[in-house]
Amino acid sequence: MSQPSNPQAQHAPPREPARQTGRTVEMILLIFAIGVVTIALIIVQAAQSQSLTWDLLKYVAAYTALFAIAHLVVRRYAPHADPVLLPIVAVLNGIGLVLIHRLDLGSGPRGEEISPTEQTNNADQQLLWALLGIIVFAVILIFIRDHRTLSRYAYTLGLGGVIFLAIPAILPASMSEINGSKNWIRTPIFNIQPGEFSKILIIIFTAALLVSKRDLFTTAGKHFLGMDLPRARDLGPLLIAWLVTIGIFALENDLGGPLLIFSTILAMLYVATGRAGWVAIGVTLFVAGAVLAYQLFPHLQVRVQVWQDPFATFDTTGYQVGQSLFGLATGGLFGTGLGSGRPNIVPFANTDFIIATIGEELGLVGLTAVMMLYLTFVMRGLRTGVAVRDSFGKLLATGLSFTMAVQIFVVVGGVTKLIPLTGLTTPFVSYGGSSLLANYILLALLIRVSNAAREPDPTKRRPTPKPIESLPTQAVRQA
Repeated sequence: MSQPSNPQAQHAPPREPARQTGRTVEMILLIFAIGVVTIALIIVQAAQSQSLTWDLLKYVAAYTALFAIAHLVVRRYAPHADPVLLPIVAVLNGIGLVLIHRLDLGSGPRGEEISPTEQTNNADQQLLWALLGIIVFAVILIFIRDHRTLSRYAYTLGLGGVIFLAIPAILPASMSEINGSKNWIRTPIFNIQPGEFSKILIIIFTAALLVSKRDLFTTAGKHFLGMDLPRARDLGPLLIAWLVTIGIFALENDLGGPLLIFSTILAMLYVATGRAGWVAIGVTLFVAGAVLAYQLFPHLQVRVQVWQDPFATFDTTGYQVGQSLFGLATGGLFGTGLGSGRPNIVPFANTDFIIATIGEELGLVGLTAVMMLYLTFVMRGLRTGVAVRDSFGKLLATGLSFTMAVQIFVVVGGVTKLIPLTGLTTPFVSYGGSSLLANYILLALLIRVSNAAREPDPTKRRPTPKPIESLPTQAVRQA
């Protein structure tokens, strides 16, 4: 029997098993999302007595192509990223596309509105915004290979965020006001809401500031009621954030944006310092600012009155919230079915009140499922913040995840009359370009941090075991 030509081949070290990156899981989940969206579109067409046209195939093909591109970009440029984040967004964006298409079918002279309007075709526009969102998503992943490089431009990005917030305030109302809120930039071609992008820029700036000035925020002052309060001279950044928040609301009549930004900064402060004193002072400032704003601004007084009793002014200011409550009640536990309700009766059913559309046609069960998707997204984002090894990445992932959680709470709370209405949109679901683009930027940054968190640490890799015959011998003396 012949011997092998290479005796050392018998003792070759075992190969390390290939690390599972999760891209196959991501692909399977995306295929499931495409199937869900396709079936939902067919159900809507059937419920609205519409034939299966080429437009339906157009939506399915475009939706499939967009997320196939997104998956390939993640597979190439962020191969270790969390495999659940992109599929969740695919389901949410797909549900939004289905609902917007359904609302288009229910519009027009023979539609569901009490006062019929022109036929809308917002689904095509939403698909275009999704395309731009995927492009921006891909560009960020391709050109930002390390999230820590963003900290080098923190002050520039923070200044840009403040400027974006200030632009609508200094523009005339004809160029910045829509539906009573002066937080837009209106052009003959398109409208943009700069506050959607400002929140991300401010989160990046805040994360970098908290890392670079950690000693400033962790130095304890007086001990009061079991809490270590910060020193008075260290409260400058929090006071500036509070004043900016109040100023935005005063100039733009926008409650949602300032609330979102301030609460996110406060959460990041707590994560960075671990001191409840910062939270106590922040909540105190927020309550004081809310009381002051209520006394000074009639716009906020109307919102509070509608929140207290929308049916007292049902014919005027309370109509929107009242109709949304009727829609949620009509949906009940399992909903009327996709395409079988009358969600167009609610004003702005495809933007601020798309949650009411979900509740009416999918019921409490469907709405809970959508909320679970958001909850999973936020939990995976926070998990990324815990797992990533650098402090800037921890705060960045935490801020991005927390702002998503706060936005969902504020939107659902306003539609269900839990809190006063704020005017925020539902991420990835509501119609609108600014919100969709900003949230795809958020997703790209979170995936980039997730890739760093899940990537194998080269310093912790085990050395390749050497063959036994190559190990040095050692003489052992018997005791």
